[in-house]
Amino acid sequence: MTERHIIRPSEANTRDVFEYALLRVVPRIERGECVNAGVLVYCRAQSYVGARTHLDEARLLALDPAADVAGIRAALGAVEGVCAGGAAAGQAAADDAGRRFRWLIAPRSTVVQPGPVHTGLTVDPAAEAERLLDLLVR
Repeated sequence: MTERHIIRPSEANTRDVFEYALLRVVPRIERGECVNAGVLVYCRAQSYVGARTHLDEARLLALDPAADVAGIRAALGAVEGVCAGGAAAGQAAADDAGRRFRWLIAPRSTVVQPGPVHTGLTVDPAAEAERLLDLLVR
């Protein structure tokens, strides 16, 4: 067990629950191979939803040399736009952070797919998104 998982009584109320899911690129669905390409983070207590993405083209092209890299980048950018809200979110702009997160993690059979949802505790969900991107994607 690492230090970051231990909650001391004095820290119990300083961290908020957050949820996260990986964004996976599945270039050839029939083969079931995937490349982690991003992370979605949602923290209800802080009304935060965010996405950080990083596409490793070499890994992707190793799985499928004919992969549509530009299309995949556009799909990942669209996820970031929905999380950011505003005009980039399109019709989802009027939704709260929780609805946008739930919509993004809904199962779909496209090239960019969300993974299962996991939980944790954090003080800063934006920093958590960066940490998870470094740990699980890069």
